[in-house]
Amino acid sequence: MTTTSPRRPVIALHGGCGVMSRALLSEAEWTNARADIRKALEAGYTILSEGGSAVSAVESCVTVLEDSPHFNAGHGAALNAAGQHELDASIMDGATAQAGAVAGAQAVRNPVRLARQLMEQKIPMMLAGPAADAYAAAHGLETMPQSYFTTPRRAEALATMRAHDRLGTFASESEKHGTVGAVALDCNGNLAAATSTGGFTNKAVGRVGDSAIIGAGTYARNGVCAVSCTGQGEQFIRHVVAHEIAARMRYEHRPLADVTSAILKEAFTPHGIGGGIIAIDQAGTISAEFNTEGMFRGWIDANGTLFVATHKD
Repeated sequence: MTTTSPRRPVIALHGGCGVMSRALLSEAEWTNARADIRKALEAGYTILSEGGSAVSAVESCVTVLEDSPHFNAGHGAALNAAGQHELDASIMDGATAQAGAVAGAQAVRNPVRLARQLMEQKIPMMLAGPAADAYAAAHGLETMPQSYFTTPRRAEALATMRAHDRLGTFASESEKHGTVGAVALDCNGNLAAATSTGGFTNKAVGRVGDSAIIGAGTYARNGVCAVSCTGQGEQFIRHVVAHEIAARMRYEHRPLADVTSAILKEAFTPHGIGGGIIAIDQAGTISAEFNTEGMFRGWIDANGTLFVATHKD
């Protein structure tokens, strides 16, 4: 544990960098999505303001987003090529380096809660597929039928992606990707990060992305930063992006925003790959970088100011 004087907590989240064109959602849908971002932030910040841990805050924040139909995680997750949901999530405590992860779960209602359970258990740190769901049920976590996770918009997205495959056309980021994640700094100076996703629409059965991989899509280290990523998971895995950000900050002594921006410019933009990063450093500085049309994002900073946004403007 970091033994510093109490400080003002900070929490930030993303709801995926595959933000849809404004014309594709009604104003009511945009309003409801932003309301759920606010709800998630307030859930996490309440824990922090009452002296709770950064780990509990990011878990609570991500749980709200998993329960929302507006984001690609939990209820509202993307459908794979077989028309099924396979859910990935991870969480990491920057104070202890303990972490937990789940890949390809199909029944646990809130994968981030299962990841937290595995983190507390320590071994196994990561479970996949039916074993993950069985573990969740055995440890009292709520499980649901596959139909719970499906929404009309995700079914439409699968049909659209299949049409793109038949026609040889390209899909937009909003049709392909989506992830939720949160980072936090608590009153004791501890950092944490969590990420959850349904992967990308029409993904191969059994495919696992960066959201389940500690160091790729999720990473937290006290004294440095906490990171959660969104976008094409394979690219985040190749470049071990979340850990790379922390390493550059730690060894090159570079500011958080400089590092997150540089990573996207080096590893994503030149290849035409969409990506987004939400991160926070030990001082409570927030970075929200993305190279797509938009990224669902929001935070409550050290002054208690709440901010929510979707597109670049």
